[in-house]
Amino acid sequence: MASDRLSTGKTNARGIPQAVFIKKIEEFINPKTCTDDDVSNFLKELQMRMEQYRFMEENKRTTLDNLNTKIPDIKKTLDICKYLKLKQESGETDGEEEEDENIEVNYQLNDTVYSKAVIDTKDIGSVRLWLGANIMVEYPVDEAIQMLTERLKVTGKNKDNTLEDIDYLRSNITTMEVNTARVYNWDVQRRRTQKADA
Repeated sequence: MASDRLSTGKTNARGIPQAVFIKKIEEFINPKTCTDDDVSNFLKELQMRMEQYRFMEENKRTTLDNLNTKIPDIKKTLDICKYLKLKQESGETDGEEEEDENIEVNYQLNDTVYSKAVIDTKDIGSVRLWLGANIMVEYPVDEAIQMLTERLKVTGKNKDNTLEDIDYLRSNITTMEVNTARVYNWDVQRRRTQKADA
């Protein structure tokens, strides 16, 4: 951040500094000794801080979009794993041969391409999950359910934190907009007073 004087010294849980509300502009600019350049530089400083908050907000919104895509994917994968676990347990307890021992499913190859697969319910001991970066790992169904449940919980918490940060940044941006307007109006009044005195 550009200058400590535009921050209260407090931060939120993720370290984003809280914008100071300028109550008295005279605490930042001495009206008796300031020049037009001093006011212009201070307005630039306020603008720069506001742009930093906006940049952070945009990054948080991108993060939120990614999380909004991930969460449904994790839920779908978790639901499938739970379904497979249920099929596995029902096959172990029934002892009778089921008429349909295979499950036909559609799975996504990429954003627009799906394919069909047939899963043999007698052989549901493990699942293979994409972890990203072209990495696929095989997990026993129970471990996959545990891992996906934890990942869903962490991703949900990240989403809550991101939403909280966006609200916090919006509040700081509003504070900086008000500060900028107040300094600009103060400067207009200062120039009028100078003209009247001259």
